[in-house]
Amino acid sequence: MSRQESVSVGHIELKNTEFSAELNYNALPVLPTRNLVLFPGVIFPIHLVRQSSRRLAELAESLNLAVAVVCQRDPAVDNPRLDDLYKLGVVGQVLKVIPMPDDNAVAMVSCHPEKILIDGPADTIIAEALTVKATPVRDAMPRVNDDFKAHLDMADRLMTECSAGSSVPGAIPAREKDAKEPSMAAIVNSMCVAAPLEVKNRIGLLHEKSIRTRLEALIDNLIARKDEERIRAEVEAAARERMGERQRNAILEAQMESIRAELYGEGSEVQMFRDKLETLSLPEEAIDALTREINKLDHLNPSSPDFQTQYAYLQTVLDLPWGKSSNSTTDFASAQAELDSTHSGLEKVKERILEQLAMIMHSPLSHAPILCLVGPPGVGKTSLGRSIAAALGRKFQRVSLGGVHDESEIRGHRRTYIAAMPGRIIDAIRRAGTMNPVIMLDEIDKLAQDYKGNPSAALLEVLDPEQNAKFHDNYVDLDFDLSQVIFITTANTLSTIEGPLLDRMEVISLTGYSAEEKLEIARTHLLPTLREEMGLQADEVPVSDAAISYIIDNYTAESGVRQLQKRLASVLRKYVRAKVAGTDFALPVEPAALRPLLGVETNSHDKYSTDGLPGVVTGLAWTAAGGEILFIEAVTTPGKGDGVLTLTGNLGDVMKESAAIAHRYVKAHAAEFQIDPERLKADIHIHVPEGAIPKDGPSAGITMVTAIVSALTGRPVRRGVAMTGETTLRGKVLPVGGIKEKVLAAKRAGISEIIISEENRRNVDDINPAYLDGVTFSYVSNVADVLRLALE
Repeated sequence: MSRQESVSVGHIELKNTEFSAELNYNALPVLPTRNLVLFPGVIFPIHLVRQSSRRLAELAESLNLAVAVVCQRDPAVDNPRLDDLYKLGVVGQVLKVIPMPDDNAVAMVSCHPEKILIDGPADTIIAEALTVKATPVRDAMPRVNDDFKAHLDMADRLMTECSAGSSVPGAIPAREKDAKEPSMAAIVNSMCVAAPLEVKNRIGLLHEKSIRTRLEALIDNLIARKDEERIRAEVEAAARERMGERQRNAILEAQMESIRAELYGEGSEVQMFRDKLETLSLPEEAIDALTREINKLDHLNPSSPDFQTQYAYLQTVLDLPWGKSSNSTTDFASAQAELDSTHSGLEKVKERILEQLAMIMHSPLSHAPILCLVGPPGVGKTSLGRSIAAALGRKFQRVSLGGVHDESEIRGHRRTYIAAMPGRIIDAIRRAGTMNPVIMLDEIDKLAQDYKGNPSAALLEVLDPEQNAKFHDNYVDLDFDLSQVIFITTANTLSTIEGPLLDRMEVISLTGYSAEEKLEIARTHLLPTLREEMGLQADEVPVSDAAISYIIDNYTAESGVRQLQKRLASVLRKYVRAKVAGTDFALPVEPAALRPLLGVETNSHDKYSTDGLPGVVTGLAWTAAGGEILFIEAVTTPGKGDGVLTLTGNLGDVMKESAAIAHRYVKAHAAEFQIDPERLKADIHIHVPEGAIPKDGPSAGITMVTAIVSALTGRPVRRGVAMTGETTLRGKVLPVGGIKEKVLAAKRAGISEIIISEENRRNVDDINPAYLDGVTFSYVSNVADVLRLALE
């Protein structure tokens, strides 16, 4: 029987509210309610807080199953049994389960016109819920006359007066002039549901056997409630007149505490924050500010969004390690041993770091410089930061800055924004739990900027020892001391770091490893770590030094050891698979077994050969990933006689200028190089292979001169020779950077002789002699010397 055409709840409108659920009085699953008594013939939302209630409601909705909606005697009981429920209730049909933003749900329930009296537990259990047998009980319908309508009007007026300021959901249905008896019953029952009465009073109303007596009892309860409210108001008014402002505030505070304890349990969050504030060592102004914030929280309704925002702020600020510091070690020998045990090679880098550690141990209160570890990927920059923290006995936190383009990521968001949070620096301090951790700012060269601000500018305060003692995070809104923090930054290149930021850091360059160092790292660090990660024994899966060297030479081409680690991990994974599958695996791993395990070799030293062709020269280049081999190819073609220069290979402006200088220099000194004047009329095409990769820089200057002269004279470049250096129009050879990386790249390619500027001799002398084994250097001051040494 339909009682309403439609029912709206928020933005959800229920079109079909007719009770049509499958009804079996011998087996009704119970949907228990807290402090809510429903009446026959009404539609009402039930808040589903318990997961069991939500599952039952969703099942009832999907199967069109009738449920018994019964109020429990004690709302504190989470899993009520039959004895915990009142004997009288209603049968409901779940029209719709509506999810809410707080992960709870609301079920719209349409009640059957008859109430039920619970007889006992049912023989069968439905949906693992409490299931009962019940007897339907029908209320006597009223005779609608003027006396009944007068009672209804009185109840309507009393409901309006008593419900002012009430948060009870629901609305009294509209009553038409010629309403029929079922509609009048629904109106009375809807009033009973929405009336601001205690549960026991509503249960009493439900026990009434007729609608007429229920309406009269409702009026009696509402009159009593109105008289109670009037008396309470009179007492409170008289009390307010007698007490002063201070006493009034004290009583109100006590009432609020009592209400909170009643609603949310014992133990006030406000008192918890006050107790925690007393235990922290904060500056006086910070204590005053946080006391005001705690008092603000004390006056907020715990169910309001502002309360949650204020609570999160206080929890974050009070969780910061105000005044807490780690006890740093002063054992320099153990610090040195820690660095040596975790990093092979990098002697000069470790020497500089040990100097810094000595300064920190000798003078803990001095301002430590900000170290910037610059080098290609995989050389151990991040792990060095961890080792420094371990050597000092301090906590370590890593903050990744790659791709950060919002200044608020550093300084934090203001609390006026939704979902505001502190910046990454303060968050790292909070996670570390001390005021003197080692914080690594990783990939500082990959900071970006847009309309939201410049994070590099925000880092200026963080990395300035003169300013960071009073670092101000927008979210915390209090000065925080960062002067005890040891900041270490990492980068692959310095070219993208802004000048003022770079000026605040001391740069330590980490170049690549030699093949011998990679072998040692693989043996002492990579393999033990991989065995531990894969659950293998320390001596399980032996890999010979020859196999490791073969992997380094034929499967990797890098300055660091990241690719080497991946290749070794692949070998161990195949062993684990064979072990689990029960198949054979040849041990120890030797070079001959690597191709079946790793596939065809990815590196071929033949590709670095010039094949004895004129015009092909091997150059050396530096990239953020380390040193690389670079080929310059030059050919001559018939033209119009004006010697046009064509450049291809995705070259940058600086490299194009180097090619133009080289071409013009060769034309100006053609006679010295014994070039036929007729050959100068030919067009020259210079190409740098791997055109998809952008290339730029001046260090290919002498390589281009050599390629042009070789192409014009037909004299090829000597085998195994590579070169790097900038040239001028006067033929001088200028020094270039990245010498160590280029030397390592040359060794990987099998180059035996390198031609470089005389002024780069000091850079070569600064390289570990082990890196130079097998390579000879020819130092030149002008292009003529280059051609004399390079061409056959």
